Amino acid sequence: MPYIKQITIDRASGLLKRELEKAIARAGRVWNIVQIMSLNPRVMKASMDMYGATMFAESPLSRQQREMLAVVVSKVNHCDY
Repeated sequence: MPYIKQITIDRASGLLKRELEKAIARAGRVWNIVQIMSLNPRVMKASMDMYGATMFAESPLSRQQREMLAVVVSKVNHCDY
């Protein structure tokens, strides 16, 4: 089984700690998809910024439509959503 080193919030500092704290505030926990980016906090921040813009910014699609698309794409990709 592959293993990717991760930095947990108790060992994090600076940008990484801020991003992990935002993840907890947003979702109540740090999901694996976010945690796996802990070695590169700039990538984590960019990814979460893109997610926020995609799911919450003004759009011709409703929030519900965007969630529905995310669920369908995850299902097609055999990925747990």
